[in-house]
Amino acid sequence: MNLVSPVIVGIIYCLLMSLLKEPHRRRLNALMVGGAGAAYLSGGVFGPWEILFTALMTYIAYRALDSWAFVGIGWLLHTAWDVAHHLKGHPILPFFHDSSLGCAICDPVIALWCFLGGASPNALVRRRFRRGRAQPTTPERTPAVASERRTTGADVSDRTPNGVIPAAGD
Repeated sequence: MNLVSPVIVGIIYCLLMSLLKEPHRRRLNALMVGGAGAAYLSGGVFGPWEILFTALMTYIAYRALDSWAFVGIGWLLHTAWDVAHHLKGHPILPFFHDSSLGCAICDPVIALWCFLGGASPNALVRRRFRRGRAQPTTPERTPAVASERRTTGADVSDRTPNGVIPAAGD
């Protein structure tokens, strides 16, 4: 089996999913995680553990409806289940022996994308270049100092060496 193909499949999955707008993108991915949790259920190779894993993935999918982190966790849990089934010799697709291994390679690619917030490629590129042009944070520009200045009328130069603004009578 070509080990690059599952990575390409994962990237294509992410690109296609990124065409959907939020929050539909995250919710559909949560449903996909729930379905992935039940993918091995009919095999029964691990007995009652198959049912417990499906129950766990159902809970993860429910939490994933509102959290990209849970979507990523779900894909990583499914990766572990893929590896277990591959090692046991019961692939997800019975007619393709290495299908569980391919799935175990593909799923972390999807999980990584989910941990990055499931953003579209354009948003990821914009976020990356925006970080490169960030202005240095100076005390005058921090939101806390600006807020303090508005509420107390204090200036940065009024601070003592430990950063505390003395009371009016001091």
